[in-house]
Amino acid sequence: MSRQRAAWGARMRVSIGLGIIALWLFLALFGPMIVQSDPNSQELSQALIPPVWLDGGQLGHPLGTDQLGRDIAVRIVYGAGNALFLGSIAVGAAALIGIMLGMLAAEAAGLFDDLIMRLADIQLSIPFILLAITMLVLFGGSTGNVLIVLVLSGWVTYARVVRGEMQQLKQADFIMAARATGTRTLHIAWRHYLPNMLGLIIVVGTLQLADVILLAAALAFLGVGLGPPVVDWGAMLSDGRDYLTSAWWISTLPGVAITLVLLGINVVGDWLRDLFDPRHRSQG
Repeated sequence: MSRQRAAWGARMRVSIGLGIIALWLFLALFGPMIVQSDPNSQELSQALIPPVWLDGGQLGHPLGTDQLGRDIAVRIVYGAGNALFLGSIAVGAAALIGIMLGMLAAEAAGLFDDLIMRLADIQLSIPFILLAITMLVLFGGSTGNVLIVLVLSGWVTYARVVRGEMQQLKQADFIMAARATGTRTLHIAWRHYLPNMLGLIIVVGTLQLADVILLAAALAFLGVGLGPPVVDWGAMLSDGRDYLTSAWWISTLPGVAITLVLLGINVVGDWLRDLFDPRHRSQG
């Protein structure tokens, strides 16, 4: 009975996580077409309107407005698209770079392997948020620069994971048999290494997406990330810092949006880890 309850609970968590991700993906893709409103439109006469369930709320602004009269709901919808789009691009680029470097390090070994791993160790030894702030202060918080910072934050994980997995796979019988028949290294990597590491890469990418979204929001909150006219949840949090006691919804509601997205991604990431790792599943 306890196993059945645990299995039922796990299914419920996964369903909730998938539902949250599906909701935010829907809002990111179709929300702007549904709301059909400018997220940066200011109307000072409508400033600091509370959410509709509070006294003074209006149906036209269901989540209220900020100090400049901008609609919170509209800005959250646009922020979802920016967060998920930027996060997905950054994770994809980091995965591509990290996988290539990890495979090259494992295959070449020797000096090249040491160089890549020492570079990874150096980056991990530095608090990355400080490095990111320094880079963005020096070069500006444009979309391209923010994307570069987010990619730099993630490639190390892929490189180390892929290198470790390849070092184990190199000793597998089917890899050694392929080498004995004269199969080219590139062909072995495409036909054998990547398919056997795909599940692990998907898990890492899913969990990395949550980290990237959180990092992008933190940078915007600190004022060095994406700036106007781009709508960013982190910047929305920063905008409401001076109004926490009088207009709490300006910061709280974007914070809830970030929390829900991270919750959904992490729940699905845990499920994928269990799905692709039989050893972990058997231990659970």
